[in-house]
Amino acid sequence: MPILPLHANDLIQLKKAHPCGGKIFRILRVGSEVRIVCQTCGRDMTIDRIKLEKAVKQILADKTSDAKD
Repeated sequence: MPILPLHANDLIQLKKAHPCGGKIFRILRVGSEVRIVCQTCGRDMTIDRIKLEKAVKQILADKTSDAKD
């Protein structure tokens, strides 16, 4: 399974919904653990990268490609 290209400020959609009902999360920090924040309720959490990669359904928006050089 290839490694997903995750970057800070990316928006991702997860397969399962957060308890608040939201499925869209923004990535805050990337490493062996990834910190994400729910776009619906604002709760942030830290999750292992491997576990997150299995839970990602789709990468919605790549904010790093919008940055000007």
